[in-house]
Amino acid sequence: MTNDATSDETNDVTNDPTSDETTRRRTTETVPTDAGEARVTWCHAENARLLLAVSHGAGGGIEARDLKALAAVLPAHGVTVALVEQPWRVAGKKVAPAPKTLDTGWRGLWPALAAPGLPVVSAGRSAGARVACRTAAELGAHAVLALSFPLHPPGRPEKSRAGELLGSGVPTLAVQGGNDPFGKPAEFPGGAYELVEVPYADHGFAVPKRAEISQDEAVAVVTDAVVKWTGSLG
Repeated sequence: MTNDATSDETNDVTNDPTSDETTRRRTTETVPTDAGEARVTWCHAENARLLLAVSHGAGGGIEARDLKALAAVLPAHGVTVALVEQPWRVAGKKVAPAPKTLDTGWRGLWPALAAPGLPVVSAGRSAGARVACRTAAELGAHAVLALSFPLHPPGRPEKSRAGELLGSGVPTLAVQGGNDPFGKPAEFPGGAYELVEVPYADHGFAVPKRAEISQDEAVAVVTDAVVKWTGSLG
């Protein structure tokens, strides 16, 4: 069981940005891996220049608000999005396996992700972000997007996973909630990566009603940052 399995994210979306046109441009593919069958939901961009392959965390699926928003927004900016469901999730299990097994599933998926011939940005939220960081260099990822990177288990800053983030070996963007119990932005070490804060947000990028920004505005911080960053990747 991964350390961040107990409180991974909030999956409900306050304002689902998915349009009818976006839905029509989606296809689904089942991919066999050594960890079991995975599933990829392709959100196609016309004249795509990049592919963002993004997986969920240990406590939720591709229904997470940030993943749904990215899938809806990025195709209009020339980025095809592949929403990846890891084998344990496809199998209906409620608890994620050990990191080694998660990495095995991601490696098994990679040929299908690379098949379109586009530069692949390896991405994930929470546990999925750790997988992306750990495997980026060996798989030849173009870059890494780490959403809600679990820097440490809640209340245990001494159990740092910073080495995974710092060791991705490729251009990396971390997008972190300002009130994330798995690691607030101020706790992140300096290094060769970019860090964007979503004010007031928790691990699922949810913001409290008393926050000075709305839930939609918080999600827009995520999508705006990723649009700008992917645009800079060439």
